Amino acid sequence: MDLMSEKNILEGQYCNSLTAYKRRKASVVNIGSKPMGGDYPIRVQSMTTVDTMDTQAVVEETIRMVDAGCEYVRITAPSKKEAENLAVIKEELLKRGYDVPLVADIHFTPNAAEVAAKIVEKVRINPGNYADKKRFEQIDYTEEEYQAELERIKSRFAPLVEICKAHGTAMRIGTNHGSLSDRIMSRYGDTPQGMVESALEFLRICDEMDYHDVVLSMKASNTRIMVQAYRLLVQRLDEEGLRPYPLHLGVTEAGDGEDGRIKSAVGIGTLLEDGLGDTVRVSLTEAPEAEAPVARKLIDRYNDREGHEAIPSISESPVNPYVYQRRVTKEVGAFGDHQVPRVIADFSEVKAEMVFKDLKAISHHYLPELDKWKMGDLGADYIYSGSNPIGFMLPNGLKELLDYACWEKQQDQEHQYPVFTLEEVQGEVKFHAELNFLRIALKDWNQEIAAIVKKQPMVLILETSNTHAMVEQRRLIFQLIQDGIEAPVVIRHAYPEMEEEDLQVHASTDVGGLLIDGLGDGVMLSPLFKQEDKAAKLQRLTTYNQIAFGVLQAARTRMTKTEYISCPSCGRTLFDLQETTAMIRKRTDHLKGVKIGIMGCIVNGPGEMADADYGYVGSGVGKITLYRGQEVVKRNVPSEHAVDELISIIKEDDNWFEAES
Repeated sequence: MDLMSEKNILEGQYCNSLTAYKRRKASVVNIGSKPMGGDYPIRVQSMTTVDTMDTQAVVEETIRMVDAGCEYVRITAPSKKEAENLAVIKEELLKRGYDVPLVADIHFTPNAAEVAAKIVEKVRINPGNYADKKRFEQIDYTEEEYQAELERIKSRFAPLVEICKAHGTAMRIGTNHGSLSDRIMSRYGDTPQGMVESALEFLRICDEMDYHDVVLSMKASNTRIMVQAYRLLVQRLDEEGLRPYPLHLGVTEAGDGEDGRIKSAVGIGTLLEDGLGDTVRVSLTEAPEAEAPVARKLIDRYNDREGHEAIPSISESPVNPYVYQRRVTKEVGAFGDHQVPRVIADFSEVKAEMVFKDLKAISHHYLPELDKWKMGDLGADYIYSGSNPIGFMLPNGLKELLDYACWEKQQDQEHQYPVFTLEEVQGEVKFHAELNFLRIALKDWNQEIAAIVKKQPMVLILETSNTHAMVEQRRLIFQLIQDGIEAPVVIRHAYPEMEEEDLQVHASTDVGGLLIDGLGDGVMLSPLFKQEDKAAKLQRLTTYNQIAFGVLQAARTRMTKTEYISCPSCGRTLFDLQETTAMIRKRTDHLKGVKIGIMGCIVNGPGEMADADYGYVGSGVGKITLYRGQEVVKRNVPSEHAVDELISIIKEDDNWFEAES
């Protein structure tokens, strides 16, 4: 297997700097009236969901998307007839005053791509199924057979390249993690390396033919895989001396609601932080016009990022950015080592006297009729009350953190834990025997502090006021690694009052960007309150707690709820995805840790739900095929019975339990 060694991987760079924000300078690709790459702004795009043959419906949906902020609109063209109808759609849009660049989405049909390339500004092909095979077969290729397949692919792909050159049409070579061909799988497996090589095979053909209007993407529903693949792609382009082609960023099948936004922001935001990305598509199982505003929120965070406070430079990452490995830490209390990342709820600014029912905000429920506590799936692990100790006994699953000046005055110091400032920890203080916390920022780290941290059972709460927040905290963790510090770290961010969707985007990027690389043993999101109303404060704490757990799940570091890998719908979809996803969610959202793929058609079927435990895939009008992993279990199940049949399969595997009332 011709995989790069870890040494060679680490010698390459995937971004301009690990500390200073600077957007990667991509080559310019002209796409109608909206060029991409170079110094052009990061573009926003989305995809229609209605039947491509329904011209008026496509036009109306496209107009709504453009009015919502879309700069490119993608439309599926599964066959020649849909490809030909793109001309009618384009003409009608121009009549309505909308000169938006259109992108034809092609999967299995080269002839449709060749028709579309003469009409629209850009075509998207998936190298996993464009002139390649995906039959979920295990095949061992000899080197001669492998090369013969590449020659066959070139003969099928070259005509499209010639048409694109002749008509000034751009192309996206868009690899999807779940639809890698059998040939790629046989050599690389379903790895980031396989994703990158799948695209490079087609890109090399373009380069040989002197065609360079190419955009690249590496999409996956697994945020770790997605981030690693994009990074590796950038490194490989440089290594092979190819152009720095623009990058289309997206997490595929992200889902809907809060989960879809958080998952998208974790993956896309992590790359944007390092200056990667020239266009963004947020894939939500919602109306397509809902996607552009989320993408815009992600992009706009970087409009003035280059002027951030300087961060000490570092020449090489001490961690492998292409392979997930959690930072080595010692176990302190319930933090670090093999422990899942913990959630600390910040109640320090609530101020008002706390009562039992207030802990419902962080999923700890007091049942007065039983005089017992019940912890929900999103029950916070610790509560930071600052200088306002809680006046009642907490449930067993919740521990209290207090500012040191307050903690040292408490009678029960054993079951409460001190939080030190930098000044306090350097003085004559008493430490807890098992667990202490130190609030620290990069500028405050020095060898004197390192010596104290090494001696005590200490967890570091990382803080920052830098606009380039995630990267500054990452730089401090890199320093800890270099200094041999194995103390666990909690990633803390304080946010002013903002819209919930903005908070989802900010926290997912700031925290998720570290968790993706195994850098983080806890999360602490602190609300900065403007008003004094206790009920409003508790409601915000509920939101912060949900987002903290959502980010941990999206980064694949702590699974606390059912995960839905659902596609955002398109003209190929065979049922109402939003309605069906809601129906399946209603009956299965208590199955903690189970991953269910909900796909509208076979194109987004077993391949795109590569990470799912179970799959629900449209196979015909009113017909559903059910999967266990990527194995078909039942075909052509009538849609009215399909959810019951899906639950039956889950029960057969002993993964079902009844929801508590």
